[in-house]
Amino acid sequence: MSRVVVTGGSGRLGRNLVAGLAARGHEVVSLDRAPSDDLRIDGVEQISIDLLDAAATRDLLARTKADSLVHLAAIAVPFSAPEDVIMRTNTGLAVSVLGGAVEAGIGRIVAASSPTVLGYGNPSGWLPDALPLDEETPARPWNAYALSKLMIEQTVTMLHRRTGDDVRYATFRPCYVIAPEEWAGAPTQQGHTVAERIADPALSAPALFNYVDARDVASFADLLLGALPNIPNAEVFFVGADDALADAPLAELLPRFVPGTDDLARTLTGTSPAFSNAKAARVLGWRPQHSWRGEIAAASSTLDRKDVPV
Repeated sequence: MSRVVVTGGSGRLGRNLVAGLAARGHEVVSLDRAPSDDLRIDGVEQISIDLLDAAATRDLLARTKADSLVHLAAIAVPFSAPEDVIMRTNTGLAVSVLGGAVEAGIGRIVAASSPTVLGYGNPSGWLPDALPLDEETPARPWNAYALSKLMIEQTVTMLHRRTGDDVRYATFRPCYVIAPEEWAGAPTQQGHTVAERIADPALSAPALFNYVDARDVASFADLLLGALPNIPNAEVFFVGADDALADAPLAELLPRFVPGTDDLARTLTGTSPAFSNAKAARVLGWRPQHSWRGEIAAASSTLDRKDVPV
């Protein structure tokens, strides 16, 4: 197993990814502005740092003596800050962390991007060439958050040009992340519960009903880090569930929320999602293990048992 630095380890996705990597035997160093009580566990070291300080970041990364890095740190929600702040922060973090990792001699570098780079939700209209969406779908960002995520991907590409295959890289685009506690009713990133997002399709429509359990992202990262020396360099992967976060087929739902997709969505029958995870399955052998159908049922069953007197 490896020694892995995770930036943004105190965040929603970060906490689960750090814990998941540690549970799989990795030594993990979590870098964030503040530590998380959830990560006071064996195999995890937490260090507080301003990752926008490029020199301090480079020096700290060198001191960690890590062989791998997973970069998550970013403003994580579109329009949650002014557009210029989002752009400066996310792109600045990418250059500071990813460039610093190369200078520190870290040989395996993974960065988190976002499905939003594809440009869905554009108020002036958006239609893909085909569904489901995959890594070949053209990127057409229309806001600073999506553009900053595309710039993260481009930063990886730039560094690959600089180092060649002496350093191994990859980028992944995690779908709408749901943490384990959110299956039981904790608020999701936008403040709604998962049950509310399913009951009202308008809540999940902006993300095209995509989602992924945070624990599945951890299993993906574990497989990816191990595979980096043996797969094509600087690949991009979608990381999403096998189904859509909806109780009706997307062949019915998408045309309601994305005008013009009637014909494109015809193949999305049953529980099929709008985003394909086939590349991760083909290249890495990764399959998500969690579905909203099973997780909500399991959470409800657990709550019901707690209400039974003993």
